[in-house]
Amino acid sequence: MRRAAPLIRSEYGGGMGMMGGDSAMVDWKLAAATAKRLMPAPPAMQPGEVHAVVEELRRFAAESRVHVSEFTGLQAPDDGSPVRVVDRQGWVEVNIDGFREMTQPLLDKLAATRAPGLGVISAVGSRVTGMEVGGLLAYIGTKILGQYEAFLPSVGAPGHGTLLLVAPNIVSIERELGVDPADFRRWVCLHEETHRVQFTAVPWLREHVRGEIQSLVDSADLDAGELVRRMTDVLRGLGDVVRGKPGVDLLSLVLRSAEQRATMDRLTAVMSLLEGHADHVMDGVGPTVVPTVAEIRSAFQARRSSVGSLDQLLRRLLGLDAKMRQYRDGKAFVDAVVEQVGMAGFNRVWESPQTLPTLDEVHAPSEWVARVHGANAVVTATAHSE
Repeated sequence: MRRAAPLIRSEYGGGMGMMGGDSAMVDWKLAAATAKRLMPAPPAMQPGEVHAVVEELRRFAAESRVHVSEFTGLQAPDDGSPVRVVDRQGWVEVNIDGFREMTQPLLDKLAATRAPGLGVISAVGSRVTGMEVGGLLAYIGTKILGQYEAFLPSVGAPGHGTLLLVAPNIVSIERELGVDPADFRRWVCLHEETHRVQFTAVPWLREHVRGEIQSLVDSADLDAGELVRRMTDVLRGLGDVVRGKPGVDLLSLVLRSAEQRATMDRLTAVMSLLEGHADHVMDGVGPTVVPTVAEIRSAFQARRSSVGSLDQLLRRLLGLDAKMRQYRDGKAFVDAVVEQVGMAGFNRVWESPQTLPTLDEVHAPSEWVARVHGANAVVTATAHSE
């Protein structure tokens, strides 16, 4: 019987760089401790196997960047940031910092309102929210295979993002699916490196997404009375979430104003584009470098659709079902546009924020083609496809 070895100590060099001086609203140290305590044990591996996994993921990521650039035509400069192969605890450390940076402006805004009862929330609620955030990260942290962290200044070189690959999750899922380990690791690296290429080859994209997120914060109505009404609506709407009512999750219950929904629609369209583009690249490059790509895709999709009832509920509550729709809808958009105007024509999407698809266009690709390329492009493409 193999001894369980600690799988991949975090290569994240920032420690808990943003943990000092906890916000009065969230006990971030408790959040980190809770997440790490709730994390299940990683898959058992011998120390030599651990080293081999780390080295292989680094190598496949470097190879994938070349494949992605050649396939997409996007010229991504080397941003100087290495691939970080992390364990689950290392992923938690990075994402605690991420949660804190994303929510701090909103928490500062709330504190500035001096809403009645805020002192009680700060004294007691910070520990409750800390445990809730920790539980959330523990749940997600066993499922995520990798991420391109584009925004955290404490990760990687200033102004650059860092690619994180969560080795124990990759190993766990490749074993669960019974697929070829090397092919699965290449497949994951192709997807995640596509995100790196997107953000490094399109210089304005990072600040555009950051600006949209800031718009959500700026539009938040933090009047004490409105907060109470908002929470009441959320509690009433939880029944719809549990019953699986389409289009309902915690985020949709919180974002109520027309301005917030418009911003969220733009963000959803961008995320659908980025995720769909990555899936399109995986399938396009895959057959040449991942011999068993069809088997992996089939097994992975079957896994997504076979989750248990509790997992389904958590996915609804957290909006992860919507995340799955982003992959599907975004890929359908990219597939259709590339078929109509080719990869070079599709790449006009990266020219400026104005050439990004709207959420309506994500579901109607020909409308984006007509707006960006002109109506004749649609007619020509349709005639050519027939």
